[in-house]
Amino acid sequence: MPRSMRALVAGRAGEPADVLRLESRPVPMPEAGQALIRVRATPVHASDLHVLRGRYGFSPEFPAVGGHMECVGRIEALGPDTGGLRIGERVVAAAIPAVPGPPVSGTWQEYLVADTRRLLPVPDDLSDSSACQLAVNPLTALLLVTRELDVRPGEWLLQTAAGSTVGRLVIQLCRHLGIRTINVVRRRDAVEEIKALGGDEVVCTQDEDLVRRVAETAGPAGVRKAVDCVAGPVGAQVSQALAPGGEVVVYGALSTHRQTDPAALTIPLQARSVIYETKTVRGFWLNRWFGTASPEEILRALSRVRGLVADHVLSIPRGRPFPLERFAEAIALAETPAHGTKPFFVFEDAPDGDDASQAAPGGGADLPGA
Repeated sequence: MPRSMRALVAGRAGEPADVLRLESRPVPMPEAGQALIRVRATPVHASDLHVLRGRYGFSPEFPAVGGHMECVGRIEALGPDTGGLRIGERVVAAAIPAVPGPPVSGTWQEYLVADTRRLLPVPDDLSDSSACQLAVNPLTALLLVTRELDVRPGEWLLQTAAGSTVGRLVIQLCRHLGIRTINVVRRRDAVEEIKALGGDEVVCTQDEDLVRRVAETAGPAGVRKAVDCVAGPVGAQVSQALAPGGEVVVYGALSTHRQTDPAALTIPLQARSVIYETKTVRGFWLNRWFGTASPEEILRALSRVRGLVADHVLSIPRGRPFPLERFAEAIALAETPAHGTKPFFVFEDAPDGDDASQAAPGGGADLPGA
């Protein structure tokens, strides 16, 4: 095992492309209940970039290794008296910091120490691209539909940002569970794509009235459950469109995605609708769920996600691999509107699966998904 490793480190909060540097760091050693993971692939999520900017729900202590969500790799070593896993086993590490909870290591490094209760074994036939995205977006979709709202077969679920990664996973999951979906998109050219994915109804806010379309679709009974990732005026319209006693769970604020003023992160609700129709608007944040759920509950949920992906119920879009040296390109792709391709870092010359085989350090030909 080498004594040093490469890591992407931010010395301070700021724009990721400005504050990140590729550094050499000592390889950490696992303690009791921990494992040392040789990381093979780790994604670049928008939330990872917001953490570095200092405008997410938690802030690491700088200097900090980037990447605070998930990765896939193999167990290189186990801490003293640590059982349940074996050296060489391929695992997903759910590195989402629990709020409240102790800090965890960033994933944008070649070796990572993680609590074994955060590790989920995954089969070798699951690509690095899919495995390294297993613990955030698919888990969010599962928890929103089944735990937060307990949507039952035959019910309607209204969701915004249907074309997002989580939105697409919600559609797939609902189709599997027999739940009907009303899906909100911004662009007319996204309507047919969402229908082809399995969305029952699609509302385009570019040229349609959201409240009226929901009423026409759901009929007199209306829609009682919704998830919103947009906030702002669209989130307010979702609340307005709900039937009396309805509930919307807000898990994102894409309408203010680049907003730096916290006071601008708003949902202008109608007081009459909330008061007289007793509607509920509440939030969901995966980090806070990790801070309140038991380790057993977390592993059960992750295991269920693994099964849904392995059984092809949930399809994780193929990502685009980058070596650490090309982190500026990976960040630029992650920031590109409607790019549709998740950038992820790879760490070895011969990664598992053909989805990472063209990630040569230092440039070269364009990679798949460009």
